[in-house]
Amino acid sequence: MDLGLSAAPAPADLIKDSTEATFMADVVETSQTVPVIVDFWAPWCGPCKTLGPMLEDAVKAAKGAVKMVKVNVDEAQMLAGQLQIQSIPTVYAFWQGQPVDGFQGAQPGSEITAFVERVIKAAGGESPEDGLNEAVAAAEEMLGEGAAVDAAQTFAAILEEQPDHAAAYGGLVRAHIAMDDLDQAEAILNGAPAEISETPELDAAHAQLELARQAADAGPVAELRASVEADPDNHEARLELAKALHASGETSAAVDELLELFRRDRDWNDGAAKAQMFTIFDALKANDPIVLNGRRRLSSMIFA
Repeated sequence: MDLGLSAAPAPADLIKDSTEATFMADVVETSQTVPVIVDFWAPWCGPCKTLGPMLEDAVKAAKGAVKMVKVNVDEAQMLAGQLQIQSIPTVYAFWQGQPVDGFQGAQPGSEITAFVERVIKAAGGESPEDGLNEAVAAAEEMLGEGAAVDAAQTFAAILEEQPDHAAAYGGLVRAHIAMDDLDQAEAILNGAPAEISETPELDAAHAQLELARQAADAGPVAELRASVEADPDNHEARLELAKALHASGETSAAVDELLELFRRDRDWNDGAAKAQMFTIFDALKANDPIVLNGRRRLSSMIFA
């Protein structure tokens, strides 16, 4: 699926070696339309051998939003002197003929990625991450409008671009939940890359999946309510009533029943009332009024 992201130019166009004779054309003139990152290096420089390939990977990942030029200072000593390159590796970013950012010495991959992102934004461009986040927002809108299949296709396309995009991964799980394809949702969730398996986005998807499975087995609200009214200390009936209320879309009422169950016996069934409440809270946004109010009321009971 086409997300509208620009295709990567050929590597020869993105990354090139430059000399004193070609520096004006390669950097100053080129940077009038696209930012250019210049890597000043030398064959004898150990850190340069690590930094260079990492920088190239980050530039390639930007898919044309930035270009890279490599300058061997041993072969461009006059240029290095003019630019006051006193140690290597040194990296400068040029935009419209002027240096706009830079650093010296080896850097971790995360810092290099952040540097490239800054350079792109300084030039008023859109990074691939920005484009993916816009696609996520569009998919979330589809999901909110009930177009779960279209949303799932968009989330899947985003993950083809960036397999560890937590928001897209969680969205794909939730799209399958919306399609009532719970087994597939669980399979996707279980296959999440380890580095995002404990992110808030996947925690929310996991909670929504658990609630969806509960909803499939939820009993009739009227019957469960009658059981609770007949015996307010029927904790099992109250827990099931809370699940049934959530399944019918009455989330606030479900939290009310769980808070009442917690008030009556917080330790019942290994703290089932609190555990069920936290599952509901995890499935919602952290700033949802139901979450904020529920946590406040729960805290007042705990610390009373």
